[in-house]
Parts: sequence; C-alpha cells; structure tokens
Amino acid sequence: MTLEAFADTIVPGAKRRPGDTAVAGVSGSDGAVAAGALELLYTPATGVTAGLADASRALNEHALAYASEHGLATGEAMPSFVALPYAYRRDLVHRLTTPGHPEKDIWVSLALFCNMAFDSAAHLPTADAMAARHPGLRAMGLADPDEDGLWRFPEHTYGRELADVHPDTTPSGSPT
Repeated sequence: MTLEAFADTIVPGAKRRPGDTAVAGVSGSDGAVAAGALELLYTPATGVTAGLADASRALNEHALAYASEHGLATGEAMPSFVALPYAYRRDLVHRLTTPGHPEKDIWVSLALFCNMAFDSAAHLPTADAMAARHPGLRAMGLADPDEDGLWRFPEHTYGRELADVHPDTTPSGSPT
C-alpha cells in the first residue's frame, strides 16, 4: 500500500474503487498505479527490488515524523504515508527528493521507475501494453499498430522525412 501511495504521488490517478486509500484520486484518469508501477518496481532488472521493503518502512517513518511535525493524525489502521492526505504526501516526497536530502538517491530512483511505468510501460512488451490499453501510452497518444502488427508513422515527427529509405531495405524494413 505504501509503495502504491508513493507511485500515486508521482503520477496521480483516479481511485480504483470506492474506499481506495493508496490512490488518492486527485486525477480523473489512471496514473502510475494503474500503469503498473508496482510491477515495474518488483522487476529484478530495476536493481531496487531487494530494497523495497526497507524503502517502504523508511517512507512510513518519514510520514510519521512529518505528521507529527504538522499535527496530523495518522492512526494505526493503515501505513503512515498512506494515511497522509495527497497534498501532504506530495510535500513529503518533494522534501525526500530535494537536493541535499541524504536519502534523495533512493527516492528519485523510485520516482523515476514510477514515471517509467506510466510513460513507457517499461515492464511490458509494447504490443501487449497497447492491447491492454495501457493508460500512460494512451495518454501520450501512441497509436495502435497497423493490422499487420507493425507501427508506421505516415506523418514525420519533424514535419518532413529526414532521409530516403536505403534502396536495399527489405519490404519488412530491415537493412540487407
């Protein structure tokens, strides 16, 4: 729950169901949690997986201190970070990721992976993410592939073709 609340603080999303406490619901569309931030964080290739339990514990300790500093009640019904209202979560994450904070590197790393889950679906093959209507890829306007499964872009990014296709390029687009 704590890591979901952290991911939702980085890229806010809509509540998944009534009573959802990890996702604050400050957005009308899906955010990092729905985009698979936890799946990406728990992918061993990230290099952060082994430290996630410690990071979650530390985030709740920071939240408890933050709540005490601001006279907020956190209760015991849920983790301290999850109990914070969104604006306070955002402020705490800002503090943790500010230059000079001794733990900045871990919090920035976790935030980057939360963004990656939303912006690129880094934990999924692109075709699978598109088929599942991945919220981040959809929000960025990534179009579905053509009927043959290949992505083609009839409009050039810079408004013009940058180079002619090499004459030895195969019909599938591979160089020979």
